Amino acid sequence: MVRKRGFEEAGGSLLALMPESREEAPGHLGHRARMREKLLKAGSDALLDHELLEMVLFLALPRRDTKPIARALIARFGGFAGAITAPLTALRDVPELGEAGAAALKTVQAAALRLMRLEVLDRPVLNNWDALIGYLNAALGRESVEQFRVLFLDTRNRLIADEAQARGTVNHTPVYPREVVKRALELHATALILVHNHPSGDPRPSRADIDMTEEVRVAASALGITLHDHLVIGRGQHVSFRREGLFRS
Repeated sequence: MVRKRGFEEAGGSLLALMPESREEAPGHLGHRARMREKLLKAGSDALLDHELLEMVLFLALPRRDTKPIARALIARFGGFAGAITAPLTALRDVPELGEAGAAALKTVQAAALRLMRLEVLDRPVLNNWDALIGYLNAALGRESVEQFRVLFLDTRNRLIADEAQARGTVNHTPVYPREVVKRALELHATALILVHNHPSGDPRPSRADIDMTEEVRVAASALGITLHDHLVIGRGQHVSFRREGLFRS
């Protein structure tokens, strides 16, 4: 009878019988509505980094106030780009973010990279250089360890495949020229562009980078495969071996 009377006095609302939860107060709901309206009317440029992160987390954490989480991400990683590109291990240390929030951030990163990659697919990459550099900076510029990638091109210098060949430490990645050339033959590629990143942010190539590039160039040339360039990606900058005259012949 007590439960029945409480239910009736509450106007038949089950919500009145539920204990206090971590659901958002009406003020937070109003904040979300205002943010959505701001985005749809004024565009993404009208949103600050933490506001954009809030909106990403709205979908993953629908019952939470995401503003404190977004601000914690900004404080830790420096901005929107730093947050979505942060390693999963680091994201898992952010209080209240959880697996769902981390997955949301990584989904945004994956979507951005896929869109940028589409800008270089089915086009001669040598004539679409700015788009290529933009994609590579987004993919590798904030990596915490070295990664060596090869862009395999067809007879018209269109991208056949973009493949990670190896991942290493903060300053070294093992590269095997024979494996690079073998993969090029499997893909029927006629040209290559080598790419790797320097987690330090300084894209200046080392002596080991120069020696390895020459080994790949010689091995590829012996089978009629052209090495167009080797790009070293730093944080927001890059070095082109061809432009810097670092090919030995």
